[in-house]
Amino acid sequence: GINAEWPLRPGKEHRGIPKAIFLEDVDGYMAKDTQRTAADVLKEFDEQLQKYKYMELNLIQRKKRLKAQVPDIEKTLEIVRHMLNKKEEFQTHFMLSDQVHALATVPPTDTVCLWLGANVMLEYSIEEAIALLTKNLTTATVNADQLEQDLGYLSNQITTMEVNMARVYNWDFKRRKALAEK
Repeated sequence: GINAEWPLRPGKEHRGIPKAIFLEDVDGYMAKDTQRTAADVLKEFDEQLQKYKYMELNLIQRKKRLKAQVPDIEKTLEIVRHMLNKKEEFQTHFMLSDQVHALATVPPTDTVCLWLGANVMLEYSIEEAIALLTKNLTTATVNADQLEQDLGYLSNQITTMEVNMARVYNWDFKRRKALAEK
């Protein structure tokens, strides 16, 4: 039967990404199950490769979202810190929508409202807002670093699977060539 764990090493994973093992002995591996053809093995390997590529696509999308989030958090944190030091009213331009800005007079305040996402806005003291934004910035930065590591690890797994597929294909080609020469 087909070993569903192969070409993965059971129990070895990096943050939920299964580890692909390098197929060193193609002859030995193909001899384990004589019912499976090279095409069957290549199909299994290709399915695993597609799973890795799907994971990679998801991680790349998450990375893009985080890369957009970090500058937004930094800009908001800078503005809130600026408001902490302002004890008199000041004028500023703010964005109403894309391409539309308005002039506003901001009175001295001890609170700010922050968009939390999903159409939710909450009011915080300036100190609480700074603490929350600092925590969110740290979390986003750590997550971005972890995503970079995950993408590097995933790239290695993809390469391993592609090499394994090439080795099985070459093994099958040599086998068929030898059979044709007999």
